[in-house]
Amino acid sequence: MSPLTKVQSLLTKPFMPAVFFLSGVTYDTLTLTRIDRLQDNLILLLYLAMLGALIVLTGRVGIESPPDPEQRAASSPFMRWVLESRPYYPMASQFLLGSLFSAYTIFYSRSATFSGTAVFFTLLIMLLVANEFLRDRLSNLRLLVSLYAVVCFAFFTFFLPVITGYMNVAIFVVGAMLSVAVILRVAQLIYRNNPDRSREEGIGVAVPAAALIGVLVGFYFLNWIPPVPLSLKFGGIYHDVKRPGDQFELAFERQWYEFWKRSDTTFPSNTPIYCFTAVFAPVDLNTTIYHHWYYRAHGSRPFSHADKIPLKISGGREGGYRAYSFKQRLDPGDWRVDVEAGDGRILGRVSVSVVDQGETQPTLATISY
Repeated sequence: MSPLTKVQSLLTKPFMPAVFFLSGVTYDTLTLTRIDRLQDNLILLLYLAMLGALIVLTGRVGIESPPDPEQRAASSPFMRWVLESRPYYPMASQFLLGSLFSAYTIFYSRSATFSGTAVFFTLLIMLLVANEFLRDRLSNLRLLVSLYAVVCFAFFTFFLPVITGYMNVAIFVVGAMLSVAVILRVAQLIYRNNPDRSREEGIGVAVPAAALIGVLVGFYFLNWIPPVPLSLKFGGIYHDVKRPGDQFELAFERQWYEFWKRSDTTFPSNTPIYCFTAVFAPVDLNTTIYHHWYYRAHGSRPFSHADKIPLKISGGREGGYRAYSFKQRLDPGDWRVDVEAGDGRILGRVSVSVVDQGETQPTLATISY
């Protein structure tokens, strides 16, 4: 058996799609470093454009077998290539969708928390996995355009804040409107001057996709979408925060054997308490985050608002913009600090139990960040 035949035989094995899937996700995890990296964003934009073109071609020329030789001979070389490639359109669409969903899953995972903002992130994971089983269905225009609506929406949600330096409701709405405009343009290119397609069919394709974007906008106002492009890189509770130079020195209680600890999990009630966080933001993005302090006296009760402290941050630093808030003499009980974007979406959460330790002096360790 020749080497080429062995490779072809291997590629037909049933486990190979899973191998390619995991390899692709691993590759994206290692290569997609920063959400504001121009090269990565240009590649994603190229994928979006190529996928849009494939959807238009799928709608206009279909995916059936190439026409008879006489019809091919009467076509231009480029058109012959387009027609002969028709059976491969679903595979190409699947590849592009998989690449986009994989990249988005990585970017959004850095901002998602176990709160409500994980809803959209979970949706991306489901679509990423489902895409591996959709090849036979990716000739369905309604499904294709709806999936295209999701990938456009997910891209513009973080791309516009990156290039404008602003992150607010207005920028988000502009991104949603731009996604709808792209979807309508794709539908127009499919159905305009196309004798094989009716206007009613075009409406049936475009309206569900636009409605899906409307649902995703609702996710935003329910705080179900992670606050990309922001992400919490580090956070913890400390006895003291100092900055003698470029690094912050963070003091916390640690016994000699607790080598894994990097912040306090319990805290004495008679001592000032510091919440230190590092939040990544793209270059040129200046915004305000909040340390939202919550308190409950007993574990059976819900948390209640205690304080909300604004902190202005600037983007660009790889390890995140470092900032802290502090409070004096907290009541014993459970405390938490939600690190929130300006629109209320949660970047991360830091929790601590405050206890009455009397006058006992803690053993402090220091780390630098």
